[in-house]
This record gives sequence, structure tokens and C-alpha cells, in this order.
Amino acid sequence: MEPVSTPAGRRPARGEHLELTIDTLAFGGAGVARLDGYVVFVQDGMPGDRVRAEVQKAKRAYAQARAIEIVEPSPDRVAPRAAHPGAPWQVLPYERQLQVKHAQVEEALRRIGRLEGFELEPIVPAVETWRYRNKLEYSFGAGADGRLVCGFHAPGHWEEIVELTDCLLASEPANAARERVVQWCRGQGLPAFDRRTREGFLRNLVVREGRRTGELQVRLVTSPGQLDREGLIAAAGPVAGLLWTQTDSVAETTQGGQSELLAGGEHLEEEIGGMQVRIAPNAFFQTNSEMAERLYGLAIDYAQPAGTDRVYDLYCGIGTIGLLIAPRVAEVWGLELVEEAIADAIANARLNEVDNVQFFAGDVRLAMRELVQRAGRPDTVVVDPPRSGLSQKVVRRIIEAEPHRIVYVSCNPTTLAPNAAQLVEAGYVLRRVRPVDMFPQTPHIECVALLERRDG
Repeated sequence: MEPVSTPAGRRPARGEHLELTIDTLAFGGAGVARLDGYVVFVQDGMPGDRVRAEVQKAKRAYAQARAIEIVEPSPDRVAPRAAHPGAPWQVLPYERQLQVKHAQVEEALRRIGRLEGFELEPIVPAVETWRYRNKLEYSFGAGADGRLVCGFHAPGHWEEIVELTDCLLASEPANAARERVVQWCRGQGLPAFDRRTREGFLRNLVVREGRRTGELQVRLVTSPGQLDREGLIAAAGPVAGLLWTQTDSVAETTQGGQSELLAGGEHLEEEIGGMQVRIAPNAFFQTNSEMAERLYGLAIDYAQPAGTDRVYDLYCGIGTIGLLIAPRVAEVWGLELVEEAIADAIANARLNEVDNVQFFAGDVRLAMRELVQRAGRPDTVVVDPPRSGLSQKVVRRIIEAEPHRIVYVSCNPTTLAPNAAQLVEAGYVLRRVRPVDMFPQTPHIECVALLERRDG
């Protein structure tokens, strides 16, 4: 189809085909192109590409489109290793990926947070650029011929599953475990859950790996129904834990439902920074073990721990950061909303014989004042929030606690920026920021930021 020219001042219509040159990459991975000054965000477009794109949404200030043809590829493009929806940046050389991520952190802090005067340190590159994930959540679906497939959702098509037989983000043992279960499901004639009709059985397959221990945990997620438990146990092979979760949730999620342990242990054993940790099936743990060590090591370095310090570890999860910093400070107080994670944190403290930490279940927004009354004001607050960042109320609670130092571990620089700006307005100074590449071949960016109280 011939490209359609869009006159200046007229937004393109949904379904129009445009020929565009990609200038840069926006946070989140979409290419940025301009059409007579009008911004178009193009999925699957890389800087320097000339693409034919189909408009999916058009608003007053910008449009969203998807590249349907690479008319002229960027000189930077490299051949993809595999058709893999979970690795959209694999067509960019790795050094270029690092450059883009570093620049996006700086842009977020300066443009969104209007922050200046901080030191942006070089990005920490990944140890492994492929086969680095310790956890993958696959979805079941049906191929064009009705055959059962297992893989990832196709970009822009929630009901379509792209089959993977060798996931290049997973280790070979983890891939083999997944394939054994999928082949058994095919042999049993089990149907995939249809996300349109809400009929069918097989929903997801979660494979988790202890990268240092070699343990594998497999969890099959289905709609309520019957399952040959012994057959699945035999098919899964040598795994440390095998679970079956039944859920009737409308949402596409592996959380919730009723889980049954079919074989092995419920917890996965892992090592990080010389510390042993036990991870429950639904517990959050950084999905790149090797880079988590570097991320947490950087956070502890930024914290500048001293033997007399009192540290708060907020959104502490299973307690990893708190346990790693504990030997270098007087006391650590961890706070986390998820009770199961706190149970894991307490167990991990006992497992590693760390006795100067205390973990509590509670909402940071509501429990912070009580924590200060009970523990005393912190010298350092380490915070590792979800992608949405901190609410303004949580930031206010941290400010009220008057820590001298705040170490912010962020998985989203666009939410770090406004949080840091709020802290700066309250009297803190943004000193240092360092990006860490936890997820090569993807647009995701982690970073660590250090803020210090101006009067300190």
C-alpha cells in the first residue's frame, strides 16, 4: 500500500499508513518520528529506520503506530537472533542499547524532574546479555492449526501467543523443563484457555531457577478442573519444586488462585552476595540474579554504611537488601506490605544467622509513623518501590522521618524523577545516579540514586 501524506496541522486517522524516519527511542522502547512537527510513537522502529507504519491511535499531540515494514533499515540494525516478543531491542547492538538507556535516565531526571547538579555515573552493563532471567512466565495458546503452543503474547495482540521452543532469555535447563511439561500437556490433549471465550484449561507456565544453586521450580497455572498429578510429576522430571495453581481470575495473571504442591519443596533456594535466600512461589525476587548482586552492591555502596547506623529497608520484599547491609550497620528495620514476603524475610534472617534485623508487614504509607515511634529515626532509608514509584504521601512520610541519606532503587526513571524532585523541594540534594542494565535486549531500565539532606 502506498504511504499517505499527512498535511501539516492534521492528525492522521486510525488505520492510515505513514512513511516515517525514526529519530530516537522514547522511554518504554517506542521509536519517535515526526510528521510536520506532529509526534508519532512507532512500535518496532529503531533510530535511523525508514518505516511504513500503521496508525493505531491518534490524539491531539501525538499518535501511536506500529511499523509494518522496514523500508530502509538503520545502519545500526543487526539481525535478530530469534523471533522473541520478550527481546524487542535485540536488533540494536548491545553498546547502543546501553547508550540509549543511559541517555533516557538523564532525560527523565532533567526533563520530568527538572533536576540539575547530580552526577550521572556510567551505566553498569549486564554480565550476560542472553539467557540471564531466573524467572519466566509463559502463556498457553492455540496455533493456527489448533495445536497447543506455549510462549509469549504477540505485541499488540493479547489473544495471540508466539510459540517458543528455545527461549533465549532462559537457561538451557529451564528451557528443557518447560518443554517437558508442554509436550506432556500436548500428549494429554489438554486445551489452552481461550482469552476471548474464557473456555479451556491451560493458562500459564512459570519456570523459576536458582542460578547459583541450579534448582528449578515449575508451576502450572490452569482454570479449575482435573489433572493427572502423577503424570505431570513424572513428566516434569528432576525439579526442586512442582506446583499446580488453579484460578478462575478474569485477569491475565499468575498471582492468586489456589496452589497445590505436587512434588519437592515449596521454596526455591538461591544465593546472592554470599547470602542464602528462600523464595516462595509468588514472592518478588529480581529476575536477573547476577545483576541483582551488582544492583544491591551499588545500593549498599551509596548508603555508605557505618557501624552505628539505623537503616530502614522499605518495600523490603524477602529482605535481600536489608540482610546484605546488616553486617555493616547497627540495626535494620524492614517494611513490606506482602505478609508472605515478610515471612520469607524472617526465615532468611534466621537461615543466615543475622540477628540485627527486624521485619514487619505493613503499608509504608500507613505504618511509617509507627515505625519511627518504635524504632527511632533512621540514619538511612533504602527504598525499592514498584514501577509506579512512591506516592506523594509515602514521600512525605519519608521526609517526616528525617533520614540523613536516602538510597532509591528504581525500576522506572520516569517515576524516580518526580519522587526525587519532591525530596529535593523538601531539602534533599540528588548527589549520584547510576543506571544498571538488568534486562538486555529490552527497554527496561533500573538505576540507583543517592539523595542527602542538605543540612546534613
